[in-house]
Amino acid sequence: MSYYQRHVFFCLNQRANGEASCADHDAQGAFDHCKSRVKQLGLAGKDGVRVNKAGCLDRCAGGPVAVVYPEAVWYSWVDQSDIDEIVESHLRDGKVVERLVLPESVGR
Repeated sequence: MSYYQRHVFFCLNQRANGEASCADHDAQGAFDHCKSRVKQLGLAGKDGVRVNKAGCLDRCAGGPVAVVYPEAVWYSWVDQSDIDEIVESHLRDGKVVERLVLPESVGR
């Protein structure tokens, strides 16, 4: 068994050349909110959920993006209520939030 049940990586990359990047969409705020909600719900830590920062995940066109492992589910969101739904539905209850899943065709 894995140390964590689920591991979430938030892209916080900011491109200097003006290309689309997750940081343009307050990815840091979403990361902070997710980490806070995971802690509030008692999901953080061993056998629970780990929320991590990441550099470019190379799916910039769909930004902001985060990926949840071990399921390898890629998400994009609009606001904090979407993050709450991901935390409560996927991270806590194990149910993928289909409406927020990033289409596989979306890349850089």
